[in-house]
Amino acid sequence: MDKPTVSYSDEHLLGTPITLTNCDREPIHIPGAIQPYGFLLCLDEHTQRIVQASANTETYLGQPAESLIGAGLDRVLTPEQQAKVEAVLGSLGTAPQLLGVQLDAGAGRPYFKLIMHRYDGVLWLEFEPVDQLEATTPDLGFLNQAMGQMLAAATVLEFCQHTVDQVRALTGFDRVAIYRFAADESGEVIAEAKRDDLAPWLGIHYPATDIPQQARAMYLKNWLRFIPDAGYAPVPLVPVRNPTTSRPPDMTYAVLRSVSPIHLEYLRNMGSGATMTISLIQNGKLWGMVTCHHLTPRLVSYELRDLCQFIGKTFSALLSSKELLDDTEYQLRISERQGQLFEHVTVSGPANFVDGLCGHFPTLRDVFDCGGAAVCFNEEITTVGTTPTPAQISELLAWLQENAPEDVFSTSSYAALNPAGLEIRATASGIIAASLADAPGNYLLWFRPEQVRTVTWAGQNEKPQTLADGQIFLSPRQSFEAWKQFVENTAAPWKTVELEAAKDIRLRISDIRLKVFNELQTQARSLTRLNAELARSNDDLDSFAYVASHDLKEPLRGIHNYALFLLEDYADKLDEEGVHRLQTLVRLSQRMESLIESLLQLSRVGRAELEVEKIDLNDLLEEVSDLLQLRFEETRTQLLVPDQLPTIMGDRIRMQEVFSNLLSNAMKYNDRPEKVIRVGEAATDIFPAINRAKFYVFYVQDNGIGIDPRHQTNIFKLFKRLHTPDKYGGGTGAGLAIAKKMVEKHGGALWVDSQPGQGSTFYFTIPK
Repeated sequence: MDKPTVSYSDEHLLGTPITLTNCDREPIHIPGAIQPYGFLLCLDEHTQRIVQASANTETYLGQPAESLIGAGLDRVLTPEQQAKVEAVLGSLGTAPQLLGVQLDAGAGRPYFKLIMHRYDGVLWLEFEPVDQLEATTPDLGFLNQAMGQMLAAATVLEFCQHTVDQVRALTGFDRVAIYRFAADESGEVIAEAKRDDLAPWLGIHYPATDIPQQARAMYLKNWLRFIPDAGYAPVPLVPVRNPTTSRPPDMTYAVLRSVSPIHLEYLRNMGSGATMTISLIQNGKLWGMVTCHHLTPRLVSYELRDLCQFIGKTFSALLSSKELLDDTEYQLRISERQGQLFEHVTVSGPANFVDGLCGHFPTLRDVFDCGGAAVCFNEEITTVGTTPTPAQISELLAWLQENAPEDVFSTSSYAALNPAGLEIRATASGIIAASLADAPGNYLLWFRPEQVRTVTWAGQNEKPQTLADGQIFLSPRQSFEAWKQFVENTAAPWKTVELEAAKDIRLRISDIRLKVFNELQTQARSLTRLNAELARSNDDLDSFAYVASHDLKEPLRGIHNYALFLLEDYADKLDEEGVHRLQTLVRLSQRMESLIESLLQLSRVGRAELEVEKIDLNDLLEEVSDLLQLRFEETRTQLLVPDQLPTIMGDRIRMQEVFSNLLSNAMKYNDRPEKVIRVGEAATDIFPAINRAKFYVFYVQDNGIGIDPRHQTNIFKLFKRLHTPDKYGGGTGAGLAIAKKMVEKHGGALWVDSQPGQGSTFYFTIPK
């Protein structure tokens, strides 16, 4: 329905109720009234005579407001105090300025501090009560610590948390929170410091209408708004209109300015007895607010409020750099995972690029923040994470081909474009679809769930209430419900960096497929020649490694033996340093012999043909565990095999060595008093991209020290150790390289899934 035209009459200012239908037009900058915790004098800036006064001057000064109109400051201030006021008039602007003037209102009345500013042709003199006569000095130690924490914060959320902690420590409010605005001007509580017995607000969302546009404009002009008692009755100005301009004065920068009655109703419904808000401004726009709440009325001194305002301005100045840190870190994470994903695709080969995208971490889903992803290729759908069903994805593909001709399509509300999207909003309200260039219907898809399903109301679930005239009784709960209704069927928006990453991945996959198509004939002609050369090179390399390692063992053994003879026969004739050097020679020759033996073993794996036979892995594992039984007992290791293992086709000796190496490593790199190793066949849903009709997938899992993801490629390199030779029992670092080569000789693959301190799981595949 049409909203009423706003009237600036005295009756509107002081008597006409503000409702939800007209609050967006409420002239909050000209309320014609103040909060009663102080009093106000308005002076003509040319004559410096009082033209308006708040109606409560008689309470504080013993002089009715009407009697002050037309008078000078000598009616209120001493000559000394007047001199201080006149000294600052030349430099006075819109920013409120606290003077070192304390007004003694008379016997039995409080002392007041004077706050002044100049605006709208008026000199504003506001008087606030003080608890003590001495000036409040800022706590420089606290301020220094606060600034240090803000500067050191590595993320925006950490930055926000430090800020609310500092403001609460300064003011003693029951709750201090930071409310951040989204692009649609709705907001979310992203940090809070509160009393332990209060219900949390963290994560609550509010609609844009909770803060009308004229209020946002005020927050941009006036950094801080303070309401020490939400239950106050407004005190009108006398007269309401400025006699010079015949209109109410603009109170935008007035500290005592009375606030909207509907805002006071909102505060009371929240259970707030006192509030303070500090604007957080970025590039001239309102980024968010620090909002403080107290269950009972609370008067915070002007000096402390000024210090909080300083923290808010410091926050605003540092905000862009903190957001840049967040964005840079996220972009680096995306770039790193993108690179790892491309490496998986390269290793998998063009024909198995789907396995490269979905078979190993990071998968297509892990490159950036989303709920799930899918690769749709040659009428097959491979999914990772939380996604719609294959049938629903097929319907989506049909819609995309008909309605989304662009290479990379994105939306945060698929249901707004296609009514069928309502069925999949729980998993796919937001969609990125990157078409692959080689054929229609081939897509890379990313999904985000409906945003309201990822947000939980943190307060009490009170029932909706209405006022007598049918208006909604405002409360945080009602605001949250309004936000939910506004963003239903909508996911969190996609960031530019995420869309760019999707484009890069699409181009890389499309290039791989196109390159394969263009080079098939060339590769076919040269494949035989290359394979022959590679086989010859491998044979030559294996032969060299075999001969070199075999021939080196004899002279090395001689060096080792002669060093031992010298120790046995001449140790008593050598000094301490000579004996130490001979012992070092023995130790180094032993290590070199171990390295040569590992190299010889690796070369044998490459040179020897597999002797394939049927192998019952249960029997084979029992044989290996018998050989390692003494080691199991020494290390207090328990071997668990949850289920029966299958019978495979393979080389029995090589498979024994694979299990022996993996079990030995699991025992060696484990510092727990009770060590557990599990061996089994992986569940079919763990690696959906692996064709289980063609491959077995086995695992060896331990509860040991774990491996950092950045080192998980290096551990399979020959002689590569992550620890010094004297830690975890030493070793040459060849065991995993040998095991990997043995598995690959069978036509399988070996990889690891691990995190530091959480153990390791080695997976390997064997063809059926």
